[in-house]
Amino acid sequence: MKSTIFTLLLFGALGWACGARAADPQAYQVDLASVGYGDIDQTLKATSDLLSLRSSAPVSPFGLIARARSDTDRLKTALESYGYYEAHVSININGLPLTDPSLGDALTALPKGSSARVAISFSLGTLYHLRRIDIDGEVPPPINARETLGLTTGQPAVAASVLAGGARLLSALQEQGYAFAQVDPPIAYEAADAPVLDLSFHLAAGSKVRIGDIHVEGLQRIHESLVRRRLLLHSGDLYKPSAIEAARRDLLGMNVFGQVSVQVGSQADESGGVPVTFKLRERLRHAITVNAAYSSDLGGSGGVTWTDRNVFGNAEQLSVAASLTNLGGSDTTGTGYDTSVKYLIPDFLQRNQSLQIALTAIKQQLQAYDQKAQTASATLSRKLSSVWTVSAGLSTTDETIVQVIKAEQQMPGGPFIPDPVTFNYTLIALPFKVVYDSTNLPTALEDPRHGFRGSLSLTPTLAIGHPNATFLISTLSLATYFDLNNLLPTAPGRSVLAARALAGVAQGAGELSLPPDQRFYAGGTSTIRGYGYQLVGPMFPNTNNPTGGTAITAGGLEFRQRLYTSWGVVAFVDAGQVSASLKPLPDEIRVGVGAGARYYTPIGPIRFDIAVPVDRRPGEDSFEIYVGLGQAF
Repeated sequence: MKSTIFTLLLFGALGWACGARAADPQAYQVDLASVGYGDIDQTLKATSDLLSLRSSAPVSPFGLIARARSDTDRLKTALESYGYYEAHVSININGLPLTDPSLGDALTALPKGSSARVAISFSLGTLYHLRRIDIDGEVPPPINARETLGLTTGQPAVAASVLAGGARLLSALQEQGYAFAQVDPPIAYEAADAPVLDLSFHLAAGSKVRIGDIHVEGLQRIHESLVRRRLLLHSGDLYKPSAIEAARRDLLGMNVFGQVSVQVGSQADESGGVPVTFKLRERLRHAITVNAAYSSDLGGSGGVTWTDRNVFGNAEQLSVAASLTNLGGSDTTGTGYDTSVKYLIPDFLQRNQSLQIALTAIKQQLQAYDQKAQTASATLSRKLSSVWTVSAGLSTTDETIVQVIKAEQQMPGGPFIPDPVTFNYTLIALPFKVVYDSTNLPTALEDPRHGFRGSLSLTPTLAIGHPNATFLISTLSLATYFDLNNLLPTAPGRSVLAARALAGVAQGAGELSLPPDQRFYAGGTSTIRGYGYQLVGPMFPNTNNPTGGTAITAGGLEFRQRLYTSWGVVAFVDAGQVSASLKPLPDEIRVGVGAGARYYTPIGPIRFDIAVPVDRRPGEDSFEIYVGLGQAF
């Protein structure tokens, strides 16, 4: 009896040990063969559970076999979606096919901690093509169903292309007012005598309808009358999904809503129109943002901005900002500040027109000059289209500027002693600006990958001071961005070439008749990296202080490469000159080159650049460092 019990216990323990071993996770490696087409290879990698779950979802030896069998069907379906309906998927584990009855025992017998080798190979077979394409149902004019489908006889039978054709046909019907049109998934018939498919699309257009009642939900502080005035959509308009989406995006662009969604009725209302409901979620009324930046020439800066996004319920915006500037830096002589109060009235007098009233006060202590200034301005801006904006305004500035324009020797052979001169000015300006931006980005901090930015500003100014002057400052700024995915083996947005150009001229006053802060200077992150801030151009005799000029030309070229998910690198070259007149071909051009790193965040890339001057002169820094938020341009 005791012997029998002992034997049962022994076999039970052994059975438990074997069961525990069988339940242990089985580590494995996957070798996925290439089919020779990059897009198909990427799809197969994304489809395979063996690859995607290898680390996140461990399996037992028998679970590994089950996962591989499931992958066989998944991968075959993926190949069929590219038109390879005779494709074959072969998966072996440690050299054994999935159908081998000894595979489970072989995996269970592996030493603990060893990895199984999973090999996946493919035989594509014949690529199927489309032959006949039939449309079952009446297509109302002016829609040309076959052109809209975009499918032709003889093209590969790729599932994504076929489904996209049906989606285009449905979208075209809805854009013509057929809100309840239906386009069923196509039925494919395989020919018996050739590797071709015949397709049949069934559609029902239904009746053409218009926009019915428009409802607005979710408002708290925003006045509904503002939303109604702002809406690009009106009851009685022809139903068009693109018009509804344009209205949604326009409301979102008001900067007071965190979310704008649209619910379209599933059937016509009593008036025969389609009811539309805009569901809005207001952003927090108040916001506080903190900013910081650093460059070796200007030193550090940091500040805070408080914003009220909706002062009186009509999306009026009040912002109060204060920053400390020139915290250290090789081209500064002391700490400065930059403060402002701005009040923005949207849709002033008419839609897409805003009025901004601003009060600012700044203090700068730079190598070029020291400045204290207070400015009051009013600017009227009008958005002409999605890419064009114009603005005009009036500003008045009271400022005091101290500048060293000469240095004298108190005794022969002795040091040159600076002789600072104080200027007091009252500036009255009428700035006018035209802006073009096709990058289609919500904020300037976002990373542009394509498109064009340009601005032309004309600022006639009366300077009352010593001496008085009347002048016109004209500035043209251009930037463009090229996505290199069509030239390089890289995904869209990963490799970008960016270029910028700047030209400016002051007319009506001589170089020294202009107030020092109205002259052109180059050097620094916004013009020529690698040189100290404002230190490119002519200098006053016997001083290290820049004179400034009445003309500037500058440009830059930058290559941006994304790495992994959040990191990137750049390489760049900047060049330009400051002179007494605008020159189509600069003759004293200064060049800076450099490289940098980017860390991409949801609000924009964090920038770190280091640049060196190509033609460094005595007394100039050997390099400059720039750290900030957003790209350099």
